[in-house]
Amino acid sequence: MQEIPVDSPGKRDTPVLLVLMALVVALGFSACDKEKAPPGKAANRLSIYNWTYYTPKSVIEKFEKEYNVTVLYDEFPSNEEMYTKIIAGGTGYDLVFPSGDYVSIMAKQGMLAKIDKSKLTNLGNIDPAVLQRGTYDPGMEYSVPYYWGAAGIAVNTARVPDFERSWNIFSRSDLKGRMTMLDDMREVMGDALVSLGYSVNTKNPEEIEAARQLINTRWKPNIVKFDAEAFGKGYANGDFWVVQGYAEVVFAEIPETSQLRRDTFFFIPPEGGPGYIDSMCILKGAKNLDWAYKFIDFIHRPDIYAEFVDTFGFPSTVNIPARQLQKIPPYYQTEDLLNTELKDDIGEALELYQKAWFDSIRTGN
Repeated sequence: MQEIPVDSPGKRDTPVLLVLMALVVALGFSACDKEKAPPGKAANRLSIYNWTYYTPKSVIEKFEKEYNVTVLYDEFPSNEEMYTKIIAGGTGYDLVFPSGDYVSIMAKQGMLAKIDKSKLTNLGNIDPAVLQRGTYDPGMEYSVPYYWGAAGIAVNTARVPDFERSWNIFSRSDLKGRMTMLDDMREVMGDALVSLGYSVNTKNPEEIEAARQLINTRWKPNIVKFDAEAFGKGYANGDFWVVQGYAEVVFAEIPETSQLRRDTFFFIPPEGGPGYIDSMCILKGAKNLDWAYKFIDFIHRPDIYAEFVDTFGFPSTVNIPARQLQKIPPYYQTEDLLNTELKDDIGEALELYQKAWFDSIRTGN
């Protein structure tokens, strides 16, 4: 078994103990997944492992109907859980959707198959600007970009009519007890670093310490909690007026015809912050290679990609032709992401972040 890089960052960071616990759970999953799979021939099957609520059911159904194939679709809430489950035994997945830093990790560990670009006809639809940002996998050797996005801030403008479009909103003591931030080390630390003019990937101890102090002394006193699970529900029911999070999660909890939806303003601060590119990767040893390539190509068909982003209120950040086919105004624009910075695998420097986060910020010191 390969060594698990428990100090490698993901979209949501996980304490070492939780990663090890997840490994035990994953071993159990790997033994029972075959029992859950419906009967059918492997040649007519594609097994996908993707983020929760990240591919529309309608897109899956269209792919199945068009190609007469059965899609086995499984979901994960974090890069860490995905990685742990696969390294523990695989479970037979063909296609997986890691974030950029985990593409790098998994490629280095020989977990991913190289992409045969001759089998993909729609790669020309991918925005070259996104490929330039994808330094975790230059030239799409192991991955094909799926979506480029970032967390931002949702504000109830009926309750907070005047505000600065900045991470500094969390410094407002008049909103104390009505705000939450993500329970995500690299996200929150990254926001603080950017607010101070530093890189989200800095390895400078003094800059990391400055970010810790900003969070502890100016932001944390005003927020109710660090929450990566229920911030959307808490915002929708009126408990919180300002939340850091993902637009699709917030709006999914708000009825389309409600006044709160009309009052909600979502923005990504102009100063930037941590961003992410989630990619489609074929696992080494995948049994259904042809179907995996067909699905990747299917996703980047402009009409299908437009359906994907419209479903979640995303801008078409990756697929250029799909931008002309979108029918629903997105919650934010591609231009809003230009100042964001992808989170890198920062290696041993992650220990500095963990010390600041787990030994101080999350414990109240």
